[in-house]
Amino acid sequence: MAKTLKQRLAEQIPALREERAALMRDHRDKVISQVTVEQAIGGMRGVKGMVCDTSVVEPDTGLVIRNIPIKDLTEAMPEEIFWLLLTGEKPTKEELAGFQKELKKAGKVPDYVWKVLKAMPKTSHPMVMLDTAILAMENESLFRKRYDKGMPKQDYWDPMLDDAIRILGTIHTIAAGVYRIRYKKGALIKPSPKLDWGADYCRMLGIDNPKLKKGEKFNKEDVYAMMRLYLVLHSDHEGGNVSANTCHTVGSALSDAYYAVSAGLNGLAGPLHGLANQECLGWILETMKKFNGAPTEKQLEDYAWETLKSGKVVPGYGHAVLRITDPRFDAFRAFGHKYMPNDPVFLTVDRVFNVVPKVLKEHGKAKDPWPNVDAGSGALLYYYGLKEFQYYTVLFSVSRAMGMLAQLVINRALGTPITRPKSVSTEWLKKQVLKV
Repeated sequence: MAKTLKQRLAEQIPALREERAALMRDHRDKVISQVTVEQAIGGMRGVKGMVCDTSVVEPDTGLVIRNIPIKDLTEAMPEEIFWLLLTGEKPTKEELAGFQKELKKAGKVPDYVWKVLKAMPKTSHPMVMLDTAILAMENESLFRKRYDKGMPKQDYWDPMLDDAIRILGTIHTIAAGVYRIRYKKGALIKPSPKLDWGADYCRMLGIDNPKLKKGEKFNKEDVYAMMRLYLVLHSDHEGGNVSANTCHTVGSALSDAYYAVSAGLNGLAGPLHGLANQECLGWILETMKKFNGAPTEKQLEDYAWETLKSGKVVPGYGHAVLRITDPRFDAFRAFGHKYMPNDPVFLTVDRVFNVVPKVLKEHGKAKDPWPNVDAGSGALLYYYGLKEFQYYTVLFSVSRAMGMLAQLVINRALGTPITRPKSVSTEWLKKQVLKV
């Protein structure tokens, strides 16, 4: 008999709690990391100081969700990914159908949210609108209501999951509404009772029936497939990135999911985190403008050298952790070859990939000469009619909400304490260095 997501988690949590307790009981003093002055000053990069079981990112493999490499999940539905993030298992066909119905049931956006969004300045950034809407929905939090009434600690995960499902059930509808309000695309489009999460997001955006140029050929299912892939590939990226780490820190204070996800979205909106895909696409379009169309590989090679010698970087190339081509870029590239092989923007992205790693290797200063996910994702969005660059981070947010929410639920289930690292002064740091 198919189980609900809550029933499946309830079965797993006792063993997970015992595992965590055993580690604390038997190995609490074991040292797992050391911190250098560079790490302490440089944003704690590489410091092993938190636990995240939903996914890991290794230099030679890329993103791995619950022991499954992301390259093996490109055909999955986003709803399957959220179930996998939480339980470590893919849902059965029956469980997936039941979970999709649960999301639909939780999918009513309160009328006050639309009133708030429509009252905002016409020039508001789309991320501000999305973040404001999620925070406004805190009024719906079941966790806060049950906490205020009194609730045992071991039950914290239960209403946190309810809040997570409420957010997931509505965030794509809100995000689509933000797009239509902000860019004057016409009336809001109501959710469909039949379509899956990713497909319905496309439909509510209004991009599932684009105006075709001469020679172009694609249909709704192509657009739906692109959106599902985008949502899967951006769903999680372990626990230390700004959005996940911020969401975790706020949630560790027992703030409910609305507060925590809203905080995480604020981090995602930063230029060093969630804006990279629009910057990469902007560079591609500028390059095409310079060459009056898709440049040749020889032209790209010369232009790459010109860019590097001027002290600039090629956007989308290099990664803080990876030392291989990001498997998520590979997935987007494979999609492009299948669905848009002759599109000039995609052709340029593809030719840049054929040229730039070689140039960066010869240049010698890049630790990682390979493309990350942002080098390719924007070209797909652009092809299917999403050309408002500021909105791209909202798409990222809808996907990354899955990872943030899954981590929140797991941490409440395991009773993870409040985050409170010890800070030191520069004077203390200087004294420690002198001691050595």
